[in-house]
Amino acid sequence: MTLSALALTRDLVAIPSVSDASNAPVSEAIQRFLVQAGFEVERLSYLDHGVEKVSLVGRKGGGTGGFGMFSHSDTVPGDVGWSPFDPVVADGRLYGRGSCDMKGPLAATIAAASRVDARSLKRPIYIISTADEEVGYGGAWQIVRESRLLAENWPSHGVVAEPTRLRPVYAHKGGTRIHVHASGVAAHSSTERGVSANFKLAPFLAEMAALVPLFRSDPRYLNPEFDPPSFGFNMILTDYGTKSNVTAPRATATLGLRNMPRVDMDGAVEHILSAARRHGLEAVKESSTFFYVDPTNEMVQLACEATGVEKPETVSFGTEATVYQTWMPNQVVMGPGDIAQAHTIGEFIDIAQLEASVGVYERLINRLCC
Repeated sequence: MTLSALALTRDLVAIPSVSDASNAPVSEAIQRFLVQAGFEVERLSYLDHGVEKVSLVGRKGGGTGGFGMFSHSDTVPGDVGWSPFDPVVADGRLYGRGSCDMKGPLAATIAAASRVDARSLKRPIYIISTADEEVGYGGAWQIVRESRLLAENWPSHGVVAEPTRLRPVYAHKGGTRIHVHASGVAAHSSTERGVSANFKLAPFLAEMAALVPLFRSDPRYLNPEFDPPSFGFNMILTDYGTKSNVTAPRATATLGLRNMPRVDMDGAVEHILSAARRHGLEAVKESSTFFYVDPTNEMVQLACEATGVEKPETVSFGTEATVYQTWMPNQVVMGPGDIAQAHTIGEFIDIAQLEASVGVYERLINRLCC
């Protein structure tokens, strides 16, 4: 059965799958489509604070190696001001939450695989749909640890179908967050008996502001392969809703940096941690690594051939490619849609590009599996 990427996208967008709710209903629809396309489907699930999250691993054909196409089924919230789960086709675009990030790209991979007769396959096709990509990659980590189908055989080549305007991407930044906490004593400000955690944090904040020009100009912290070439150093603050006439009992500054290869990431992090120590503040670090394969990687070059793009690119946003690179070193990030549309009110995907991506994925399947 040959499936339509546009129709599939429209059907998937109409099923809400915001990350803080269960994605089981949309996963059931995806499983039906995969079965129609000739796939054996493995269902994996876990409970996230009592909410069921579902990931799917589909395989079509047998043998070793093969080609995997990886997507996620969760989305960010729908936001007010539009009808995010009522897909609309207008002016050559499909509008709706997840149309670009990334139910459209997922639909394109299913449509491409539906065009390929299983009898022509010498190596298997895999389609993976994960849960919770938007909130920590929980589904991706579960499939690499627990999937029976992947344990039997990992595809030798793969594409993470995030929206890149169908430009092959060989590297993207990761992410590091450092949460710096200050403690005070709550009291009515008229009594002068309190201690504001905000004042304790303030000297540290001044040092962080001084790091901005350093991180944007020092060659140790720049990689010209990326645009922009810097960490994207950012800071957000909270005193947890303390009223203006109360001294804040606690306050937190969260510093964000986007990891890159071939930069002094450890040195940059140490600037922040040492400043926190000097000011007697608690600091907690969490991080995810960057994705990087050599631009001459076989999968990257095959993607360039399939799209007619002369040179692969890098991007600054993150994907689940970081999870898969240990098991599948030949991979690329490439999908229809523009990341500028992701997470926006009025999110859309260009229909012509969506349909063109089906042909691109089909060419890769024929090259790697037939």
